[in-house]
Amino acid sequence: MIEVRIDRDECILCGSCWEDCPEVFEESPEDDLSQVVEQYRVNGDPARGQVPDELEDCVQSAADVCPVEIIHLETS
Repeated sequence: MIEVRIDRDECILCGSCWEDCPEVFEESPEDDLSQVVEQYRVNGDPARGQVPDELEDCVQSAADVCPVEIIHLETS
């Protein structure tokens, strides 16, 4: 599993993560910030997720294209 954390308070609403990896990231309908899709959230937290290894390339790509580098990954 891959641990994903988004520093949502630093999100600039560019949309690059959810465009690059919509399987894991989406725009929040409440505040327009990036969030982890519900399926992968940890304890309902939109800023934290656990993603299966087969999506590693997807989440890594999204982290790489984020212009403010707020997506952090850890392999467990």
